[in-house]
Amino acid sequence: MLRGVSLRAIGLWKPPHRPTLSRAVTITAYPQSGLADERLQIKVLGLSPRQQVSLRAVVVDEQGCLFNSCAHYEADGTGNVDLHRDPSHGGNYTGLLPMGLLWSLSPSVMEKPYKRLEKKDILKSPMIVELLVHRGQVDPKGIPAEVTARLKVERLFAAPGVRRIRLKDGAVRGSLFLPPGEGPFPGVIDMFGDDGGLVEFRSSLLASRGFASLALPYFAFEDLPPGMTEFHLEYFEEAAKFLVRHPMVRGPGVGVIGTGKGADLALSMITFLPQVVAAVSISGCCSNTAARLHYGDLILPGLSYDMSRVGISEGAVFDISVALDDPLDPANSQSLIPVEKAEGHFLFVVGEDDLNWKSSVYAKAAVDRLQEQGKENFTLLSYPGAGHRIDPPCSPFCLAAIDRVLGVPILGGGELQAHCHAQEDSWQKMQDFLRLHLT
Repeated sequence: MLRGVSLRAIGLWKPPHRPTLSRAVTITAYPQSGLADERLQIKVLGLSPRQQVSLRAVVVDEQGCLFNSCAHYEADGTGNVDLHRDPSHGGNYTGLLPMGLLWSLSPSVMEKPYKRLEKKDILKSPMIVELLVHRGQVDPKGIPAEVTARLKVERLFAAPGVRRIRLKDGAVRGSLFLPPGEGPFPGVIDMFGDDGGLVEFRSSLLASRGFASLALPYFAFEDLPPGMTEFHLEYFEEAAKFLVRHPMVRGPGVGVIGTGKGADLALSMITFLPQVVAAVSISGCCSNTAARLHYGDLILPGLSYDMSRVGISEGAVFDISVALDDPLDPANSQSLIPVEKAEGHFLFVVGEDDLNWKSSVYAKAAVDRLQEQGKENFTLLSYPGAGHRIDPPCSPFCLAAIDRVLGVPILGGGELQAHCHAQEDSWQKMQDFLRLHLT
């Protein structure tokens, strides 16, 4: 300092440099690696108070198709967003939907619409979901803004230790999934609808929850019939006998889960096959549909579709909700499955907004038939606002999807929040039902 004069006074003094500290934006998810039917706890940390951001989820499926979702959030006074606490203000959904980013995953604008996000190769690799944080409110269909944080999350379809055994046992084809441990375990046959082929993701998740689960294809797979022309219940009987006698399966009986066409096959199995003691019918019909069903000398005709009753809605989506012949018409009585003859237990799972067909009406008809015979061996789960295909939890909602047989998008119905609630609620109740009646 000059004598009598301060450096500050003559402009030569500079304060020491102190770098400004800014928090890094981070996104967290728990569990970062977990089963695909588990909820995620997603948080964003390090934002400015009340900062507006967009969160996106991005998945590339095994065919290289891109799926994404987007929602707008506002940070709290401390600069944090918690999807279990904070509502979305726009994007692909609004309101408090902690799993909305997964529920609303759909094909990106550059992909063909109406494709379903479905895991094919269960054990090779997990499904990778990338979570991204963008500045501001991003148009879900526009060019995303700057990314300030990202995180990759693994969604597993089989718990560690789950084993898959590919079957070629007599006529039976498919995959048997066994839980980790010594067993024995309750046994379940798992079937889907008219897409055909081998669908494994539900069976692998069931095995992860303690069931010996047989993913059973019944057409359009290996040397099975290429299409739905006629079926023989003896094939399904052989599968049930295989499962009953397996050393890792706890008898004396097994259960069956079916969706769509697989659901009416499940009803026929519990009605006619003594090995099947519990059946879960998801979005099914009370009659045999689509193809004749033979069992010895018994024949159940298959209800037909009248394509003249098919409507085409906006976006060239086909509405087949009234195309199926009415199973409650006396003229079609020969196709009705005589469920009142079954000694086992039924669980009917339906969405009241199913626009594939009137599954809630059909389930009620089956329940009425049981009650008329004084039976109480059933539970009916009927979900307002849910559509046709009710999958395990966290599966994306799909209002319409390409039908493998017709090659066109088919309307499934439902509303995102109600449908995904049905998936969460019914999944646990299905497991409880099967454990109760198989142990």
